[in-house]
Amino acid sequence: MTPFTTLTSVAVPVLTDNIDTDTIIPSREMRSTGRTGLADGLFAPWRYSDVDRRIADPDFPLNRPEAAGTQLLLGGTNFGCGSSREHAVWALREYGISCIIAESFAPIFRANCIRNGLLPLELPEAAIKAMVWHAVTVDLERCQVVDGDTTHAFAIDDEARVMLLEGLDVIDLTLKQGDTIAAWQKADRQLRPWAYLEKLP
Repeated sequence: MTPFTTLTSVAVPVLTDNIDTDTIIPSREMRSTGRTGLADGLFAPWRYSDVDRRIADPDFPLNRPEAAGTQLLLGGTNFGCGSSREHAVWALREYGISCIIAESFAPIFRANCIRNGLLPLELPEAAIKAMVWHAVTVDLERCQVVDGDTTHAFAIDDEARVMLLEGLDVIDLTLKQGDTIAAWQKADRQLRPWAYLEKLP
């Protein structure tokens, strides 16, 4: 995956609470088992006034001219709730979204974001609403969001931060511990699953 360090982008607001994964990528839009070909169906129920004919709704934020090329979405509470479908994150990534700033995220969606190189950040409602349509800089190394003269600190757990900064998936993260694992295997330990029997009287 591509490492995430810093990002400067127009912050596009989709501030509805409880946006679920079926809104992000409806099941009818998932026509393959792969990670590609999903961007066109992103937010299809809202993005198109006629979904079948792909007629864009000009009022939907992502369809506005100033949203062109955006990599940053703003959301409300419980973003990504509903099913655990990873396709929702795949569709966002393929569209070009690298970061979502919301008041809160559904836990499974948040985990899927991190494992696919998309940064989910939580900030208070007032901070999010203040940055609507602004060019915002997200700095994962410093754990800061800079909106003009205002800087917001954010929290992220160490493992997630490392995965995103270094572009790692969960397998890569495990392989980083290769030397530690090898040392443990060479230690004076019985790795056989039946070894406990030898310690019985």
